[in-house]
Amino acid sequence: MFTGIIEELGYVVELQPRATGARLTVSCSSVLQDATLGASIAVNGACLTATELSSEKFSADLAPETLRRTNLGSLAPGGLVNLERPLRANARLDGHFVLGHVDGVAEVLSFEALGEDNWWLRLRVPAELARYIVEKGSLAVDGASLTVAEISGCDASFTIIPHTYEHTITQSYKPGGHANIEVDILAKHLEKLSAR
Repeated sequence: MFTGIIEELGYVVELQPRATGARLTVSCSSVLQDATLGASIAVNGACLTATELSSEKFSADLAPETLRRTNLGSLAPGGLVNLERPLRANARLDGHFVLGHVDGVAEVLSFEALGEDNWWLRLRVPAELARYIVEKGSLAVDGASLTVAEISGCDASFTIIPHTYEHTITQSYKPGGHANIEVDILAKHLEKLSAR
């Protein structure tokens, strides 16, 4: 489990296609300080298992399902990725409960400066996921816990504050780009329970 508080920006070293899936290698440092083989690391919000480790990079295997549901298959060498280690049981929960199980990919519709280093991000989310998103609720966007400022149909908007802009990959967003999203798991559980 994760919180959506991004710890570090990593750089893609390589995305190597395989017969089934791919292998992703990421250059980073902070998230590797206490990592061991088999450790979970969220990359753009997708929980991956570290299969190779060094002091400055790690590799993880991407299953076909991961490539189908996320933007990880479109990563290029040198590209930035959001990184987060799993939540420790004795740590503060600063964001919201993020499982690292990406639900789908949203399209970046616009990313506009508001002034004083604040930004307005507008995403088009898949129609089947829009029902789980509420105004002032949380949405994991490329693993970052963001508060929904507005929701209208399938369009969700967010204010990106200077800290988030500086410490996440939102700084690289452009219209037509894609971001991984994970909706609040509590909304999905409530829907299933209420259907009974």
